[in-house]
Amino acid sequence: MDAVECIKTRRSIRAYKDEPVSRETIKEIIDVARMAPTWKNSQTIRYIVVEDKALLEKIASEATLGFEHNNGIISKCDKLVIIAQINKRCGYERDGSFSTSKGAGWEMFDAGIAAQTFCLAAHEKGVGSCILGIFDDAKVAEIIGLEEGKTVATLIPIGYPEAEVAPTPRKEVDDLLTFI
Repeated sequence: MDAVECIKTRRSIRAYKDEPVSRETIKEIIDVARMAPTWKNSQTIRYIVVEDKALLEKIASEATLGFEHNNGIISKCDKLVIIAQINKRCGYERDGSFSTSKGAGWEMFDAGIAAQTFCLAAHEKGVGSCILGIFDDAKVAEIIGLEEGKTVATLIPIGYPEAEVAPTPRKEVDDLLTFI
């Protein structure tokens, strides 16, 4: 699949077949995702894959801030990829000051690039994914025992898609683009 086709056909997948994604496939996806650019090549993103069904249930029931839709997605996915980041490196100078007016925002910028790169690499392998935003990052960190100095950036449930998902409407280029 070429890059344009991959980008244009990738969908958020929220329902999965009862078919495991192998560790080897996940390693192949991470091998591509690790190529995502980062602030000053800081490479602060880490991928934690939750396979344990009891942990998936615990995250689903205790860390989705009452958002039942995410509860269902997490509890029914094959695996949950947690994108974590090492704190206070991305967007910072060595003395601890911010490099730009974006402050700590660069950490999430890099996490977003990593998440999308992961999802595109997964799609190329036939693995469905969905980037979740409604969750309690501190609770997830507590449940998985995330070491100090790292933060949970996002959750990405993965699995083989149960069904094909139709594209959603997109704005036209002229609605999005301004030349000055």
